Amino acid sequence: MTSPHTTRPYQSYVYAYPHKTAYGGLSEHPGGRPVLGDLWAGESKDALSLYLHIPFCEIRCGFCNLFTRIGAPDELTTRYLDALDRQATAVRDALGDGEPVRFAAAAFGGGTPTFLTAGELERLCDIAEKRMGADLRSVPLSVETSPSTATADRLAVLADRGTTRISIGVQSFVEAEARAAVRPQRRTDVEAALGLIRDSRIPVLNIDLIYGIDGQTERSWRTSLDAALLWRPEELYLYPLYVRPLTGLGRLGAADAASADVAWDEQRLRLYRAGRDHLLAHGYEQVSMRMFRRADAPRTDGPNDYACQTDGMIGLGCGARSYTSELHYSFDYAVEMREVRSIIDRYTATEDFSHAEVGRFTDGDEARRRHLLQSVLQAVGLRVSEYRERFGTDPAEDFPKELARFEARGWLDGDAAAAGLLRLSPEGLAHSDALGPDLFSPAVRAAMAAYELK
Repeated sequence: MTSPHTTRPYQSYVYAYPHKTAYGGLSEHPGGRPVLGDLWAGESKDALSLYLHIPFCEIRCGFCNLFTRIGAPDELTTRYLDALDRQATAVRDALGDGEPVRFAAAAFGGGTPTFLTAGELERLCDIAEKRMGADLRSVPLSVETSPSTATADRLAVLADRGTTRISIGVQSFVEAEARAAVRPQRRTDVEAALGLIRDSRIPVLNIDLIYGIDGQTERSWRTSLDAALLWRPEELYLYPLYVRPLTGLGRLGAADAASADVAWDEQRLRLYRAGRDHLLAHGYEQVSMRMFRRADAPRTDGPNDYACQTDGMIGLGCGARSYTSELHYSFDYAVEMREVRSIIDRYTATEDFSHAEVGRFTDGDEARRRHLLQSVLQAVGLRVSEYRERFGTDPAEDFPKELARFEARGWLDGDAAAAGLLRLSPEGLAHSDALGPDLFSPAVRAAMAAYELK
């Protein structure tokens, strides 16, 4: 049995399952590319999530492997929003009117949505509301921003259109660390942006910070934590640094050395625990390995009836993914800048958005894995009765070997079963980026391994 001491704690951040690198072209599907209207015909549509993706940034951070490009020349944002409008129209038509279509949550991500001008943000909101029918003022709406694009005019639009949460990627308040992460920024600019966000009265502020940067110490990590805490953010996300292929840091040659560096694992675990304990001591509750919420923060969750394990998602934009109960689908995926630009150009030239292009079908086993993953990686854990009601089995029956490994490593909370829960221990949460990948199916692993990086 593998011990905690020989299990690499930082393998992969599992924010969705299956990962996009397990997707494949759907043109060989029987009958050709699946028609969206057929895919959504039998789906429940009363609690959907809506995600609009903007693939533009003013700079590309050295650690970033998101689907995004630097800048948008030659009125590219206008052409992109035109395509987004066409896609929204096609998708809303595919959802049909046979039963009520309701969005229970919405988000604008990227890239950097606030790369758009204030007027373009108005249009983005119009697409969500007038094309898709989302009531942005009555559901939770989360928007991502950056220090250089969180301007007063943009924030005013977002506040007026119902934004309940804004997330800003600060990463580090220490300028030398920001430079080391290929994220050059001045602390004075970061503080100015945070001031504007607080002035906008958007209810929830989230600040993203990164640990494991070259040269970062527990003392400098505490400096960033305390600088963030001065703003009393309702949420804080603490991300471990990853060095991935084709990113800025990867091209600098850090990938091979970092991946083999056990000392770096130890540094990140040490900084994670220091950050976790510091936030817990300052009145924050741990929601997941990465997410911490201020215990006295107002809740802006709205009806709170969207569950990522079971409900569908509509993704608009060339980097967004959509979920039905049987298919996860998107467009082509890349990290290398030339490939990203090519995919964006093809998207903006597309007239017909009525079919799914790239994706992966999810059978019963994959649905079980996804439900387990999306639940157990949250601090509250998985309610076994809900799993049993959905699948007719228990997690212990479906995943005996995996759960036995987790228990042997001390990653499960032994007291949770009495409350009907499958829940991680504090050490299990700390190792979420090892535990999550351990639950990938052999088929998904094989597809990810066969993916050709681009």
